[in-house]
Amino acid sequence: MAGGALGGGRGRRGGAIVGINVTPMVDIMLVLLVIMMVSSIYIVSRALKVELPKSGSSDEAAQSPVTVTLTKDVKTYVNGELVSGDAELVARFQQARSGGAEPNLVVSADAEALHGRVVHVIDLAKQQGIVKFAINVQSE
Repeated sequence: MAGGALGGGRGRRGGAIVGINVTPMVDIMLVLLVIMMVSSIYIVSRALKVELPKSGSSDEAAQSPVTVTLTKDVKTYVNGELVSGDAELVARFQQARSGGAEPNLVVSADAEALHGRVVHVIDLAKQQGIVKFAINVQSE
């Protein structure tokens, strides 16, 4: 009898761990992911004030994009810096293209900006070999 009681106790304490509970780790990772997503919205939103057109649908955000902002008062900004003309804009596109990875172009145009200017900027980017582009819109 005594041997049976010792054997039962020894089997529980000396046995191998069969599984690891990863639920707490997954919970922590999800919380960190949500914090990162919320804080990234505020980092990206620090930009020039333009009135973006509304859209019912949008795609995911591009990674490390070259942002071109067109204002209603006919000014052009690349990554927040004012550019004076097409030559400087082309130079910025060439610089982004020489950076290694294939650059993405995001065009943020004011709702009152001329459509022709948006098409012109996209055309200049295509001439420099930038083929991935998006037009920034504001969700409704």
